[in-house]
Amino acid sequence: MSSSTGSDQELLSESELISLACAGDADAFGTLYEKYIDKIYNYIYFRTSNIKDAEDICSRVFMRALHHIERYEDRGYPFSAWLYRIAHNLVVNWYRDRERSDEISLEDQYPPPKMDGDVEDRIEKENETEVLLAVIQELPEDRKELLILKHVEGMTNTEIGQIMDRTEGAVKALYHRTLESLRDDYEI
Repeated sequence: MSSSTGSDQELLSESELISLACAGDADAFGTLYEKYIDKIYNYIYFRTSNIKDAEDICSRVFMRALHHIERYEDRGYPFSAWLYRIAHNLVVNWYRDRERSDEISLEDQYPPPKMDGDVEDRIEKENETEVLLAVIQELPEDRKELLILKHVEGMTNTEIGQIMDRTEGAVKALYHRTLESLRDDYEI
């Protein structure tokens, strides 16, 4: 197993790091781990709403990636899409194993912003935010996941499609239906 020094790792492109990691370079995989650990953890936490489970699943994502990195194939998607796909599958299994549907607490993660100005305006804005968060909580899991990947992680439809195992067109259609549903449900 070859290994390059930490300073060498900083000079390498992501594709070079992936090639080295696929060849068994632990330092290269460690650099990829450091680059993506926070994003993968956040994604899992948003899906589980549980710190302990998110930490456990996140560690399993990177253990699985480490054990299967030699079989990684560049299919034109970012390396992160492969990691998100592993995370997605493990989260689905986590829900299936527990046969429960814990809600993602977006309100806890993103409390309504504090606003300057008139108290009545602030209360009205907070009420609108609460209604929107309640509507989002009622969405099916795939639509919540889509919103997390698109608006929290900032991913493209192509990247989301890779993670959710859908075509780019299917992601666009799901996003459109989700926005329509939010518009309809939010009109109170």
